[in-house]
Amino acid sequence: MDTLISLLVLSTLPQLVAPQVPRVTSFRAIVEMVSGDPRIFSGESVRLKCSIPDVHRSSWGYLWFRGSEKLPQHGEHLVLWKPRVKDSGTFYCQGVRDTMVRNIHTLQSLPLEINVDGGWAILQVPPLPGLVGDTLKVTCRIRDSLQLHELILYKDGVEVMRQKGLNPHFYLTNSTLEDQGMYSCRASWDADRRTHSVISVDASVQVLEVLSQPLLEIIADNNLIPVNKMKLFCHLQYNARAPAPPIHFYFYKNNNQLGTAKSQNHVLVKRTPGQYSCKAKVPELGISRRSEPKPFGQVTGPQTMIPPTLRPRDPRPLASPSSSPDLFLSPSAEPTAARPSPHQSTATPTSFHSTGVSIQSSYPTRKPSQSAPSILLSTVQSSNQTSALLNISMGSGDVSGEPDDIP
Repeated sequence: MDTLISLLVLSTLPQLVAPQVPRVTSFRAIVEMVSGDPRIFSGESVRLKCSIPDVHRSSWGYLWFRGSEKLPQHGEHLVLWKPRVKDSGTFYCQGVRDTMVRNIHTLQSLPLEINVDGGWAILQVPPLPGLVGDTLKVTCRIRDSLQLHELILYKDGVEVMRQKGLNPHFYLTNSTLEDQGMYSCRASWDADRRTHSVISVDASVQVLEVLSQPLLEIIADNNLIPVNKMKLFCHLQYNARAPAPPIHFYFYKNNNQLGTAKSQNHVLVKRTPGQYSCKAKVPELGISRRSEPKPFGQVTGPQTMIPPTLRPRDPRPLASPSSSPDLFLSPSAEPTAARPSPHQSTATPTSFHSTGVSIQSSYPTRKPSQSAPSILLSTVQSSNQTSALLNISMGSGDVSGEPDDIP
């Protein structure tokens, strides 16, 4: 009888313990590119690495995915050896650890897209967004070691640069938001007394403002704020390389500053009618942006509009500089216009004696930054880059409390 009771207890013990062991941890796996590029020619190779940010240094196994397909590899590294065009896709990894009760998995990593191009030309753009004022470098790669005599860079189908010789690099100096768009390149060379030319598929170039225009939010909810008070929030997007210099926030009523500068993006003030606005300033970078005024209550009398801050753009030289820092940009969506296949540039070189391009296009309009519901810090580190890009979205925080009360 004692033996039967012992067996019953042992058989029910895993059922009692199992619900207390989580199936998924709070860790998120990280996939990074050790060698190769996000866009490669067929026959080249790429090496990926999966890491688990576990401070306890537990022993983890690894799972690899391409889209929804689980791959047979289980090691820390995934090597795409001489892939073909069909091997293109979005790659993920996930950590797994065996316990006495069940397997525990990490959260799946963020996606890493690999495009295998079966053509002759690839335009390589940095995988991280650039910042306004930076110098952006793009490279026109050719499959074979050819003696090129001319390279042309296009933006949204319009020629923006042309250079002679073997230098495959183009530099977009003093970049602005207008430099965002879909870029491609054309390479030409002479062989057998004929001129041959190939063109790449489009690649996306993104440029971010270091400091977006703030957006003021007024919260006067009696359930959250005292009846005679209201809270002002200054929402913005702050993009800077880590460590990011601090931001100072200023709040205004009818163009009169309310109190001193704040390190937080909110302030508690008296609930009175008026035109309210806010300003964000980064003294170390010498930049500041101010929001549009926002009325509260019944506002009487003429209102003063705040003129926008304009910055002149320096002319860009056509010749590329002798040296320039590499800045990497992030890829984005495929082009909407009718272009070649997204995984293959021009399959074979064409022959011609003379050519010309004349296409009119306008720069795309950039949508304003959206306000975020919370403060988000995210740092992205490229394997080929020593400086990271810190993206801070200043959003709504706690709407209660009165330590920053301003009359």
